Amino acid sequence: MQQQFFLARQPILDRKESLCAFELLFRSGSKSAEAGVLDDTHATAQVMVNVFGDMGIANVLGANKGFINLDAEFLYSDTVELLPRNQVVLELLETIVIDDAVIARCRELKAMGFSLALDDVLELGDDIKPLLDVVDVIKLDLTQIAPARLPELVKEFRKYPVKLLAEKVEDREQAKSCMEMGFDLFQGYYFARPEMLSGKRADASKMVLLRILTLMLGGAENDKIVNAFKEHPTLSYNLLRMVNSAGNNLAVKISSLGHGLMVLGRRALQRWVQLLLYASGTNGATVSPLMQLAATRAKLMELVARQIRQRDLDYADRAFMVGMLSLLDVLMDEPLHDIVARMSLQEEIEAALLHRSGDLGDLLALCGEIESCDAAAVQRRLHSRPGLNADTLNGAQLQALGWANSIAM
Repeated sequence: MQQQFFLARQPILDRKESLCAFELLFRSGSKSAEAGVLDDTHATAQVMVNVFGDMGIANVLGANKGFINLDAEFLYSDTVELLPRNQVVLELLETIVIDDAVIARCRELKAMGFSLALDDVLELGDDIKPLLDVVDVIKLDLTQIAPARLPELVKEFRKYPVKLLAEKVEDREQAKSCMEMGFDLFQGYYFARPEMLSGKRADASKMVLLRILTLMLGGAENDKIVNAFKEHPTLSYNLLRMVNSAGNNLAVKISSLGHGLMVLGRRALQRWVQLLLYASGTNGATVSPLMQLAATRAKLMELVARQIRQRDLDYADRAFMVGMLSLLDVLMDEPLHDIVARMSLQEEIEAALLHRSGDLGDLLALCGEIESCDAAAVQRRLHSRPGLNADTLNGAQLQALGWANSIAM
C-alpha cells in the first residue's frame, strides 16, 4: 500500500509583511506524533519528489523561494544538487552536528549557487561561527529563547552578514517587537490573526468592494454595480488588471467594467471582486499573504466540492465563496458575524462561516487543518468522506496553489 502524505507550506514574510518565501513541510497521514516524520531523509525526499517532480515547483512556490529541510545524510547526497539553485534555500536541521566536513560541504553548495539557512539556532556558539560567512539566513525559534535574551542575541548576530528570521511568531505584539529588534524575516500564520490588524480601520476601497459584493449577491442590476466601481476609479483599474492577467483563455482583453460583466458573466466577476478585497491596498507592488491564503482556501474548497458532488456546480460555487469570505474578519478588522449580517448570504453559507457547521463548514474545517499542518486531523476527516482520499486531496491542493500563485503575479 502506498504511503499517504500531505504537503504543507508555511509562509515567510519580509519586513513589509509581504510574502517572500514558503517553508515546505512534509506531513505523513499515517502517524500523529511529531507530524509523522520518523526519518528526516525520507521526509525530505518525499517533499523533493513531489514538489520538484510530480507537482511542479511553479505550482507550489510561484515566484517565491522555498525553504527545504536537510538532515546530515541529505546534505551530503548528490540528490540535493538537482534542486533549482535560484529558488530553494537549503535549511540545515538542528540535528546536524557541525564539524569540518559539514562546513566544507556547505561551502561547496554555496559555491554552486545555493542559499543556506540554519534552523533552530539558540546561541551564537563557536560551532556555528565558521558558517556565518556561508549561510544566508539564521532562524531563531521564539518559543525556545527567553524573551529577555532575544535582543542581545539579535545584536550579536547583526555583526555577521546574515538575515535573521523570527520563527513561530504568535501575535502582533511579538511581530512588532521582532521588527524593532531588527529581524529581517518572519515565519508563521500570524498575519492571518485578527490582532494583526488591530487599531487599523479598513480602508475605503475595501468598504466599497464589500458593498459591491453585497450588491452582486443581492442580484442588483449591472449599471448599479458599475456605478459603485466608479466611486473608486483605482478599483476598476486593479480589477481589470487582475482579470486580464489571469483571465483563463479570454479571446479579448477586457476594457471596462461593463465589458467585463458582459464577457465574464456575473459569476466570474463576483469571484474577482472577492479576490480584489484581499488585494486592495497593496497597489500591486507586493503579494498579500492574506490574499494567497484566502485564494488557496477558496479554490481548494471548490475543487474538493467538485470531487464530492461532481455534477453540482452550484455547490462548488458556494464552497468557493465560503473559503473566500472566511477571512473577511481579518481583512476588515471586525467580527465576522457583523460583516455577514450586512450581506445577502444563503443560510448554508452563513452557517459554514459562523459556526463551521453543515457540509461546507466541514470543508472549511478541513482547509484549516491542512493550513495548520494537522495531518492526523486531515486523515480523520478523509475517513468520513468516501469520495475523497489523500491522492485526490493532494491533486486539488496542487491546483489550488497554482491558481493562487497565478493571480498574485
